[in-house]
Amino acid sequence: MIKKWSYFLGLALFITIVSSGFKPNGPKQFGKIEGFHLADDEITNYTVPTIDETAKINYNFPFTGKSYVGFKQAVAIKESQGLYKLINPYGYMGKYQFGKSALKALGIDDTKMFLNSPRLQERAFKALLSKNKWELRREIEIYEGKVIKGVKITESGLLAAAHLAGATSVKNFLYSNGRRGFRDGFGTSMKSYIKKFGGYDTSAIVPHPEPKVHLD
Repeated sequence: MIKKWSYFLGLALFITIVSSGFKPNGPKQFGKIEGFHLADDEITNYTVPTIDETAKINYNFPFTGKSYVGFKQAVAIKESQGLYKLINPYGYMGKYQFGKSALKALGIDDTKMFLNSPRLQERAFKALLSKNKWELRREIEIYEGKVIKGVKITESGLLAAAHLAGATSVKNFLYSNGRRGFRDGFGTSMKSYIKKFGGYDTSAIVPHPEPKVHLD
């Protein structure tokens, strides 16, 4: 019995000594972040899910993969983080960063309406892809599957590059075997777009020489 009490007494003494090492040495106070501290008289309770409850959570994230939806969402994230109302320092607008000249070519003159209409922006992106696919139709047929400067050429990669730099710049890149490149104002290269957005399914995009976006 004496040995047992001695054991518990020693254990209590050890805990007391160790705990005292974590107490503040003086009255020094650290700043509190509003909303992330408790008052001296507050009590908080914490609850966590059990293993069984955690197993029942269903994370139903959409999987777009290499589909057209995946392609346009990937381009949007790269261009604007997916923000419909973003205007960059160079004046490019919206989720897919259109310039005014590109919008006019698609029949859109009201930039304010464009910025405030997600539906219009989605239509404009698809229409521009259609136009670029028309302008690059021969190049897609000739170069698809080939490797230039270590990058495999695909239809979706060329369409993304045309969105960045224009169809003419894409042709120059292909005809020069990659020697004539392009970088935008932020230093993004056309070659990086061909690589990053390669292999997506853009077969649903119908080539058209002069597509127009309907405003209804």
